[in-house]
Amino acid sequence: MRVAIEVVHIFIGLVAAALIGWASAWSYPRATDDIWLVAFACMAAVVLMGIGPVRRAYCDDPADLTRKSKDVANG
Repeated sequence: MRVAIEVVHIFIGLVAAALIGWASAWSYPRATDDIWLVAFACMAAVVLMGIGPVRRAYCDDPADLTRKSKDVANG
């Protein structure tokens, strides 16, 4: 479950960076290429900064990832 939460956080960060990049490019069209370059760099940074927490979440609770629905009481 923690892995999914961390991946959702990365996704939210990517969406936020894309929206900020879009709004910035819309508001200043003369620098659209430069703005998107910075936005893509920020998106790459979000992904790179999210790798560590995803790895920690995966290592902390690997049993949750391998558990089958028949292994739990409520199915």
